[in-house]
Amino acid sequence: MPANQQPAAEPGPQPHVRDRAHRTLADLRERGQRTARARAWRLRLYGLLTVQAGIAASIAWFVAYHFLDDPSPIVAPTTAVGIVAASMGSRLRRTIELLAGVTLGLAVGDLLMPFFGIGPWQTGVVVILAITVAVLLKGGGSLITQAGGTAVLIATLEPPVHELSVPRFVDAAVGGLVGLAVGLLLVPIHPKRTLLRLAEPVVNSSATALHSLSAAVRIRNLDDAERSLGMLRSLTPQINALNEGLSAAEEVVRLAPLRWRERDSLAFHADSIRHLERSIHSARSLTRRLTTALKDEEPIPEEFPAAVDLLAASLVTLRWAIQAGTEPRETREQILKGVELVGQAQGGVSRITTGPHVHRLGYSGLIAVGEFRTAAHDLLISSGVETERAARMVRRAGGWGEEHA
Repeated sequence: MPANQQPAAEPGPQPHVRDRAHRTLADLRERGQRTARARAWRLRLYGLLTVQAGIAASIAWFVAYHFLDDPSPIVAPTTAVGIVAASMGSRLRRTIELLAGVTLGLAVGDLLMPFFGIGPWQTGVVVILAITVAVLLKGGGSLITQAGGTAVLIATLEPPVHELSVPRFVDAAVGGLVGLAVGLLLVPIHPKRTLLRLAEPVVNSSATALHSLSAAVRIRNLDDAERSLGMLRSLTPQINALNEGLSAAEEVVRLAPLRWRERDSLAFHADSIRHLERSIHSARSLTRRLTTALKDEEPIPEEFPAAVDLLAASLVTLRWAIQAGTEPRETREQILKGVELVGQAQGGVSRITTGPHVHRLGYSGLIAVGEFRTAAHDLLISSGVETERAARMVRRAGGWGEEHA
């Protein structure tokens, strides 16, 4: 090598390789943050339930051991924990079903086992009969499950002991009552806080899906629009959990003395949540129609994705306003501005009375306008606006039949 010649520098990583590595790290970081937020949300939501379950199990064990002379209390604390775990639904109904299932399983097992004896086919027969009776009584899932489980317990005792039926039923009754007492009297859930936490993933995911839909419509990306639709369709479990939480909250304010003062407040929140759910169902239909419009290559004016962005933003601002206990004025302004943009996207009406409507949308786009109006109407009601007034506000903002507003 000549003295004045420098050795060639080693080639560095290609730019696209570096970009891919950065994207991968960013995706991993974002995924980790989402996971951490989800775990923290679940801990905040179910933290009180874990405390309730521990207290209920301790009290049920103490009562069964010291007052029912049960040397190894199992049924009472197990039943108490089961009642607390069912607190995101109707605890009173599930308690009745659980106790009825225990009674039914004990009755069938004690009646048949002295004749059949103990064995694999005998256990199967007893379980079939117990569940059949539960089904004929039109019992729910808790009654059927408990009847079958208790029948198995009795069918596998060696030797069959009739005297155990009453103590086990008493243990189950004590456990159920203790679980109810802890959940409704000692440490009842906070209705508003519970509903807000259950609504958080529904609202945030819906807003994210609608923002993604808006971006997809702007660049006419059918794949991204279909992913947005999939995100909204995947919210069914979260919406079901929100409904169960609403049932639990209504039961608490009806039965728990510590929460009686929150009845009026919960009535407003319950109505708000029901209309919020309706608006999300309409948003899903809106997304499906805009996705079809993209698939059919229909024109979609730029006002429409801007309106979808405003609808998504209004979901988040409504949640924050309810959480802060303030008037959701910004939410209503966003909704009505979105309705105004949708009206512009649809197109005006000819000034000549005999002239036709001037539309800027195709078939699916026009149906999407109706879904947007429905979602906006329900969101306005969710924000505290009366039904008829909300309808007038939507008509006026969109320019539909202003003379009737």
